[in-house]
Amino acid sequence: MVAAPAPALSYLALGDSYTIGEGVAESGRWPVLLAQALRAEGIALADPRIIATTGWTTDELTWGIDGAEPLGEWDFVSLLIGVNNQYRGRSAVGYRGEFEDLLKRAIRYARGRADRVLVLSIPDWGVTPFVKTTPARPETIAAELDAFNAAAQVVCEAHGVAFVDITPVSRERGGEAEMLAEDGLHPSAAMYELWTGLALPVARDLLSR
Repeated sequence: MVAAPAPALSYLALGDSYTIGEGVAESGRWPVLLAQALRAEGIALADPRIIATTGWTTDELTWGIDGAEPLGEWDFVSLLIGVNNQYRGRSAVGYRGEFEDLLKRAIRYARGRADRVLVLSIPDWGVTPFVKTTPARPETIAAELDAFNAAAQVVCEAHGVAFVDITPVSRERGGEAEMLAEDGLHPSAAMYELWTGLALPVARDLLSR
């Protein structure tokens, strides 16, 4: 008898506009691209269940998760959240506590396995054309996001969770027209492809354990 194929690994993606892919087709969202890339390498990861909404802060993501309960258990969980905390002028200190709560929750969803959770850093929207429509200064945005990302990375390290830094590529390429959605703020599928390339080897390692 031919053995039945193993069931696909389940994937829960938590976040904001960067996870839901504001301005791009569903097929261009980075969690969907990541699942597709892993399948191409022989890792049977299903397309993600996405809980994310454009504009969400850490506390709003928490409320969104509450509204989606019961979520059960998952084989793999990703988390990318925080840009709207920074955009609304909230502190990195407050972000750290709320991010840690979300990370602990992500670990619980991953059956308590911190080694099955992946966090992406917050990209720098200060390099995009949209910044010119706001009073914000790019250097201030960059400094604040560095503080947010440093806080998230410390929390991830404390909990044994993988942290993928996509902020440098967002700064290097994020102002290019082909890397932007039509709104001049959110990434295009081409930028999400770059993020996927950075996340892929880390996710592959996590899912091979």
